[in-house]
Amino acid sequence: MQDNSQIKERAALVSIGVKILLAAGKLAAGLMSGSLALLSEAANNIGDIAITLFSFIAIRIANKPADDKHPYGYAKVEALAALIETGFFFALTIYIFAQAIPRLTGQDTDVTPGILSFSVLIISIAVDSIRWYSLKKTAQATKSDVLAADAIHFGSDAIAAGLALIGLIAVHFGFQQGDALAAIGVAIFIAITGFSLGHRTIKTLIDAAPPGLTDRIKVITRAVPGVIAVDSLRLRPAGAEVLGDIGIAVPRTLPLERVAEIKSDITAAIQKFYPEVSVTVAARPIALDNETVLERVLLIAAKRHVPIHHVIVQEIDGRTSVSFDAEIDGAMPHAQAHEIVSGLEIDVRRELGADIEVESHMEPLEPRELPGHNVPDEIRAEIAAALSKRASEVGIISEVHNVRVRKTPAGLVVNYHCRVDPSLSVEEVHDHVDDLDHMAQADFPAIVRIVGHAEPDEA
Repeated sequence: MQDNSQIKERAALVSIGVKILLAAGKLAAGLMSGSLALLSEAANNIGDIAITLFSFIAIRIANKPADDKHPYGYAKVEALAALIETGFFFALTIYIFAQAIPRLTGQDTDVTPGILSFSVLIISIAVDSIRWYSLKKTAQATKSDVLAADAIHFGSDAIAAGLALIGLIAVHFGFQQGDALAAIGVAIFIAITGFSLGHRTIKTLIDAAPPGLTDRIKVITRAVPGVIAVDSLRLRPAGAEVLGDIGIAVPRTLPLERVAEIKSDITAAIQKFYPEVSVTVAARPIALDNETVLERVLLIAAKRHVPIHHVIVQEIDGRTSVSFDAEIDGAMPHAQAHEIVSGLEIDVRRELGADIEVESHMEPLEPRELPGHNVPDEIRAEIAAALSKRASEVGIISEVHNVRVRKTPAGLVVNYHCRVDPSLSVEEVHDHVDDLDHMAQADFPAIVRIVGHAEPDEA
């Protein structure tokens, strides 16, 4: 598929060539016949040539990529060119009226239309009609304001040439004022065309969103999972594109990765139906009525980058009590750690209410990164055998496997898998695996960390 810019530039160049040929023919026929209608058409085409050249330059500028001074690109240069064409339409209308009215009020006229005059107008009507249809399709495909203006030019030229032809036919049959009346008809039609083009161009320049598009984009956005509401939506045309920004509300409990996915889903959903629309999405996190106290506390801790666990929420005599364990760097001075945890408690009260009871317990944060290496196979086998033996004592744990033992500066770190009855609750499994871990640490005091991964028994 050819690039839109190449299509628009070629269409503009073809228009220039066609208008030069038509203007030359009409000017020659008008001078030979003395027809104001023909001369008006020639003047219209000559002006069109200058405007189309200007349009070609505008298209070249509009196709330049965005830069620091014009972050949205140069697409509106096309609309500016179309506005200048609108001004030309009205100026030409005034000129034709100024020439036609004296002829209607008795000024002698000598109009002698010949075969050349009729032939030029008939050919002009045919060519203008073909170019109008071609440019209209190209303008719709490329969203070009300038080519749309050129299409209107050719359409108006075809109708104006038809009026001029009717005027010359009237003169041929003896009604001399027919030429002046035809010229006035041409002027009126040009004025109407100019008004239509000007209305469309001004809407583009003042950033008027395409009719109905805002509501349709909102409907598409609200349908994306995770979007609570559409706060704002601004759209504005920019040449072949429609640019804008949209503000949405999302649950504040969502992780950043999920929020990013929602934004991406919105842009994909919009472009599926409207490929020319490009929006920037901004998300506003909001609290939902169905958030639990636990979710709210965990969210506050995550925002402050303080790991917490064992969160207990109680209702005591109508008052909510929250307690949790906060993990703080074990090497940090206690005063500094206390300040961090106190800040967390303040945020919890601010979120849940000033009368909330908040208690925290500080625990040293276990090292997250420990260099280490696998122990000799005989040590690993000894620990694995001890785990299997202790598992049989616990009762519900079986098939201890995938035992790994690493030596670190802090001591031994053990990881293993085991199987349990799939009908047991998470709490029951946790308690039994925890018992096994404690037994293993009692058997091997060098173990500083043991992690048991329980899998459902497939039997």
